[in-house]
Parts: sequence; C-alpha cells; structure tokens
Amino acid sequence: MSWDEEETDDTYYVVVNHEEQYSIWPSYKEVPGGWRTVGEIGSKEKCLAYIKAVWTDMRPLSLRKQMAEAEHALKGSDRASS
Repeated sequence: MSWDEEETDDTYYVVVNHEEQYSIWPSYKEVPGGWRTVGEIGSKEKCLAYIKAVWTDMRPLSLRKQMAEAEHALKGSDRASS
C-alpha cells in the first residue's frame, strides 16, 4: 500500500509554498517554513480532493511567469517585424 492509500483518522492541512505547489501536512505538526495553510482542513481524502480541484497547473509559479514573459517578448518582436 502506498502512502497516499493509507487510511488514517488524522486531520490534515492543505499547504502551499511560494511557488504555488500544494501538499498536505498533519495538523498535529507545525507547518514548515516556506509553507502556509490554505483551503481545506480535514481528512487526507478531503484535502487531496481539494488539491486536485485547485492545482490545475503543476508548473511552479516562477516557470509560469518566465514562460509568460517569453511569450510576451515574442509577440512584441512579431509586431516589430510586421
């Protein structure tokens, strides 16, 4: 049985870091530095369902910004050459 299939009565937090990457964290432990709680607090299944619903783009925030800037620059150079 893998970790995500283990049944437990523990309560979890949904946590997110500065790169907008999600995870769950046991509520009886202090949330580690660089992470903050968001969304659901509850069973592992409830928290994982929340993450599945909201984390639709797995790319880190810094990569999404870099790609958006590159696309914007490319569109700008396309206009300049027209």
